[in-house]
Amino acid sequence: MKATRTYTMGSRADAVVATRDRIVAAARALFIEHSYEDVTLAAIAKAAGVSHQTVLNHFESKEGVVLGVADALRADTLSARYDVQPGDVPGAVRALVGDYETMGDANFRWAASDRLPTLGELLDEARRTHQVWLVDMFGDRLPATPAARKRAVHALHAATDVYVWKLLRRDLHLSRTETEKTMTDLVVGILKGTTR
Repeated sequence: MKATRTYTMGSRADAVVATRDRIVAAARALFIEHSYEDVTLAAIAKAAGVSHQTVLNHFESKEGVVLGVADALRADTLSARYDVQPGDVPGAVRALVGDYETMGDANFRWAASDRLPTLGELLDEARRTHQVWLVDMFGDRLPATPAARKRAVHALHAATDVYVWKLLRRDLHLSRTETEKTMTDLVVGILKGTTR
């Protein structure tokens, strides 16, 4: 008599999710260390311990993997950022710098790539998400008039953008602590200026 293996739909679904998560985690680690062009589907499959075809079955293409990684990063980033109490400037900056310490360099490598067609969409979404978070964190200290509020949000965005982190950490070689202090001073200055 032939033994059969039975699967419940739940355990099969859990296995699919676990495989997808493993692929995303492996791809994320590779994209943090290497440029988009240097990461192959074969390398992602090897790092995830799955076949090349399994990666394709889950994501269809390298760009699909990138979109999966972007979704995971967005969820992680928002979770860490929203752990901060609204109005806590040092805490907010610390959370941002923590994100940038992990993904900032990869952001620049991805931005330099001309082989990622959806990059513009990803960046636009990241900017919108960042501005929503800024309003959630500092909304009670922003001007009430729409034009002044918009200007203040744009100024806060500029002061907390990954490009500022890159300037301070990579170009000027400041420590993480000095970078956090500088970005905190910028945010405090903008918030003080909006109350005038």
